[in-house]
Amino acid sequence: MSLHQILLVLKREYMTRIRSKAFILATILIPVGMIAFIGIVIGISVWDSDTDRTIGIVDQTEVLYPRLTEISPERYEDFSKIPQDSLRALVQEQEVDGYVILNEDHITGNANPEFVSGGSGGLGLQQTIKSDLREVIRNERLARANVSDDVQKIYESQITLEMRKLTKEGKETDSDTGFMTVVGLAMGFIIFGSISGYGGLITRSVIEEKTNRIIEVIASSVKPIELLLGKMGGIGALALTQLTIWITTLIGLGMAAGPVAQMFMTPDMKENLANADQAAQASPALDPEIFSIPPIDASLIIYFIIFFLLGYLIYSAIFAALGSAVDSEADTQQYMFPIMVPIFIGYFIMFRAMENPDGMLSIVGSLIPFCTPIVMITRIAITDVPFWQIGLSILLMIGTFIGTMWLSAKIYSVGILSYGKSANWKELMKWIKE
Repeated sequence: MSLHQILLVLKREYMTRIRSKAFILATILIPVGMIAFIGIVIGISVWDSDTDRTIGIVDQTEVLYPRLTEISPERYEDFSKIPQDSLRALVQEQEVDGYVILNEDHITGNANPEFVSGGSGGLGLQQTIKSDLREVIRNERLARANVSDDVQKIYESQITLEMRKLTKEGKETDSDTGFMTVVGLAMGFIIFGSISGYGGLITRSVIEEKTNRIIEVIASSVKPIELLLGKMGGIGALALTQLTIWITTLIGLGMAAGPVAQMFMTPDMKENLANADQAAQASPALDPEIFSIPPIDASLIIYFIIFFLLGYLIYSAIFAALGSAVDSEADTQQYMFPIMVPIFIGYFIMFRAMENPDGMLSIVGSLIPFCTPIVMITRIAITDVPFWQIGLSILLMIGTFIGTMWLSAKIYSVGILSYGKSANWKELMKWIKE
């Protein structure tokens, strides 16, 4: 086996595909899609999408309606002097979105208010009215009980839990578990999509070369194992190039999103955002820091590259063998299911790892070589995974790659020169034994 020959095949695969229109378009369109997605998210978060709603209040207590107007004077209107039949007609004619009748039983007893509407507003409006009524009735009960202002403030206060992380050096830092969970899921998605996408690319490449009989010319000067390794390396380098461009673009967009959004926001948008976030004590303008990216440990990036490469190598060898065993893409379906099953198992375990990264299922899933790339990187991002588990998973993946490479090389060396029909499972076993 010649390293020089492998590098020649690698270079050919890489240079041919990096110049292709499909690669260039995909590399450009994905970042453009990212920009569009981020723009839509920012637009939704700052745009005034609230529809004015009118809720009629029949206040028989004479104390609850004034409290409601303190919360939202635009939403609630006093209809106490209008008969109920007229209220129902106004709702049917869509003059008002609904009405609520309030009486003393709602304050002194356990009766629940009823909101009568024509169905407009959806769950958002219903939850808003429910929250407002709960607040005004509670405050009125406290006032009638002659509760002191201090006690009322206690009832109105909201307790939040601040997360702190204690490092191995004994230093307390802000916990970034939420952000790292998103990072872990994103890395898992990237590996999942890359294995499926670039693995399929290898399969199509082998089928294309077989169909065009180019493989006969190449095989006359290059050994099958050299051709297989070169093809895997070339497309792997292509994958790293494309992912590097995408990730760099995404990080750049994340850093620039806040300032750019600030530039395009109108005064009305800023006021709407300030009103929406007043309870959270937000600033009147969009704070660019909400788009800032917390620092990511360099070791996580290194582990991502390691697990991405090992996962790609394991599955690319299998996908290459699959391409050599068939004569058309339509014939790959009988083999694709058993290949994709472990990928999807790892994909589903990844979500369990997000909720409980130290659970038995997460640990076992991260040590199964065919699931390791997706599950382990998610665990590493979220929690402190013992080094022995990381080391063991890497060793198991290396051993699995050697095994799959050995089997795939046997199938590939025979399959690339086989024409006429696709091999069945019995023939594949025969090729392996030869």
